[in-house]
Amino acid sequence: MSRIGKQPVVLPKGVSVTLSADKIVVKGPKGLLERSQHPLITIKEESGKLLLDRDSDHPKARAAHGLMRALTFNMVRGVTEGFERKLEINGVGYKAEVSGSKMTLNLGFSHPILFELPNDVSAKVEKNVITLTSINKESVGHVAAKLRSFRPPEPYKGKGVKYMEERIKRKVGKAAG
Repeated sequence: MSRIGKQPVVLPKGVSVTLSADKIVVKGPKGLLERSQHPLITIKEESGKLLLDRDSDHPKARAAHGLMRALTFNMVRGVTEGFERKLEINGVGYKAEVSGSKMTLNLGFSHPILFELPNDVSAKVEKNVITLTSINKESVGHVAAKLRSFRPPEPYKGKGVKYMEERIKRKVGKAAG
């Protein structure tokens, strides 16, 4: 058994789960998430908990067991608490602005970068910190990675877009030596 997969997913108050043969739908106070169910994994609800079990001991079934448990746990957590990711912009003249579902980034290029936010992700900018929030963990991570990819932090002065908790390994310049 998978160590992660055999742990039950506890359903908090206000969260309802609808299970069908090919889909799992989680509904909570913050919204609704749905995902296709893996064919080798069976999910059943018992006394406020979701129990996941695999049909066989095939390596693909064993790999999917822990994955489906983690994905369903993230769905339950997303509709109750939501997810947040913070990015920090460092550099002279580097800034970001949000208007509706569009984000404008000035990152030292000759033109501003226009980025369209997905429907399920909202962004807020305060000084040089971008805060991304959503009920879908994958969407938040994907948007954060995409924003960081426009100007990753460089090791000499640390200019660029980095995750808030990220530590940049700094290098000494050519003058030191």
